[in-house]
Amino acid sequence: MDAKKKYTKKNALDKNLCIREEFQIREKSFLSEYGILSANAKRRKKEENICNIRTPFQLDRDSIVYSNSFRRLKYKTQVFLSPLGDHYRTRLTHTLEVAQVSRNIARAMRLNEDLAEAIALGHDLGHPPFGHGGETALIEVHSPHFSHAYQSLRVVDCLENSGEGLNLTWEVRDGILKHSKGFGNIIPATPGETAITVEGRIVRVADIIAYLNHDLDDALRGKVISSADVPDICIKKLGKTHSQRASIMIAQLVYNSGPKNGKFVLDMGQDTFHAMIILRKFLYDKVYRSPAVHDEFLKAKKVIIGLYNYLLNDPDALQIELIKMEMAPWDPSKTVIKRSVCDLIASMTDRYALGLYSKIFFPKPMV
Repeated sequence: MDAKKKYTKKNALDKNLCIREEFQIREKSFLSEYGILSANAKRRKKEENICNIRTPFQLDRDSIVYSNSFRRLKYKTQVFLSPLGDHYRTRLTHTLEVAQVSRNIARAMRLNEDLAEAIALGHDLGHPPFGHGGETALIEVHSPHFSHAYQSLRVVDCLENSGEGLNLTWEVRDGILKHSKGFGNIIPATPGETAITVEGRIVRVADIIAYLNHDLDDALRGKVISSADVPDICIKKLGKTHSQRASIMIAQLVYNSGPKNGKFVLDMGQDTFHAMIILRKFLYDKVYRSPAVHDEFLKAKKVIIGLYNYLLNDPDALQIELIKMEMAPWDPSKTVIKRSVCDLIASMTDRYALGLYSKIFFPKPMV
């Protein structure tokens, strides 16, 4: 099917076209020239059975949602470790909020919503347990080059589906790999640092819009900070409530972004962007590095490091845990043991890691 075939009532009703083909023709009529047409999507491996209803990006979205890694996100930390309160965010609820923000922005900019959603749903699949404390632990004990973004790509390429991967499209894979920014630039100008698609770059911004708002919300709920602690400029420029802040950030991105010198440039406006930078620094200084959060992360790091060293020196235990996690067994002819141990630990939920650590290292009372 020619992706540039013009949408008309006649060819939309063509009985020789399947639902997917009809939709891909319509995409050309409502997507801007900067949106990615699903008909042009290419897969990492050979094309599998083509769906008559869903486009490639919709298939990617569904593959991610039905994966083991996606389900495990519900028991992975966002900021607060294993929170008992029902209203604190987890890695799963964070992911869902990023997906919703991404879709809203993509729709407003006439870009491909399905592509943006698929990237957003997959962006944190490789995040270790215990939030950034777990990531820091793996950087220390496994490799200084470990990153949850690369691990997320590894999940969809190599680890899911018992080692077969999900065979996602190149556009989704690229967006997953390049979503992360840490404390770096939100919208960097360095070529190759951000996604090749505008949809992928939107997810990068949607990620920070989501976590700035919900991490602040959770920190207030947990009384780590009070509303009086929030910098005045953030209240003035972004709003007092979660809803106000999210709406302003999204609107400013939508209305300030657009074509420039033949490229689609994302821009949030100077005032909004400056307020977001201040809010991010405030959260790092007063929430992420606060004793209430940081002290628990130090404990979590000990759990990760302890499990890593134990499994590294006990291949039989490693194989048992890989099977329990429905992951491919370690094959010494294909993968060094350090890599398999890292993959296993990064795939664990908080409660799984704590349970295994307790089983290995805590004494068992006699009955």
